[in-house]
Amino acid sequence: MTDNGIITPDLIRVIQQGYAINWNGIHGISHFQRVRENGLKLSGLTGANPSVVELFAFFHDSKRINDAGDPGHGSRAAEFVRKLNGSAFFLERDELELLAFACEHHTDGLTEGDITVQTCWDSDRLDLWRASIWPDRDRMCTEAARSEELIRWASSRIRLQSPG
Repeated sequence: MTDNGIITPDLIRVIQQGYAINWNGIHGISHFQRVRENGLKLSGLTGANPSVVELFAFFHDSKRINDAGDPGHGSRAAEFVRKLNGSAFFLERDELELLAFACEHHTDGLTEGDITVQTCWDSDRLDLWRASIWPDRDRMCTEAARSEELIRWASSRIRLQSPG
């Protein structure tokens, strides 16, 4: 599933086993895969850590309990990645903290921080099209994500879904 092997079938199974909402829904596996693609494309432009960005794609919404407002899902995802590091995947301590921070704060509307965290957030924001939400260029963190060309590319891959 990935070039560097960090997202394995076993890791996907672990995430899916604890997944509380529709795996094929608006915050499910298709979203994770598009966020991964967005993030890897952005990583090449921003210099972000691709392993952290890939893991973010699959973990940031992994602990949602609904598709609507779920203010604790980022914190639950951060706790989940800390629990799984060393067994389901391995990151160095500084990488793990970037991943946990990116997961915990991905819905806070922040735009400043470490380039890897910014790339994680932009990769998710570029997938807002799935919910018929036009991504706001002013809420993107990186110049790369503000690019009209990249925004058009991201939007071209979306199949609009309704929540639930």
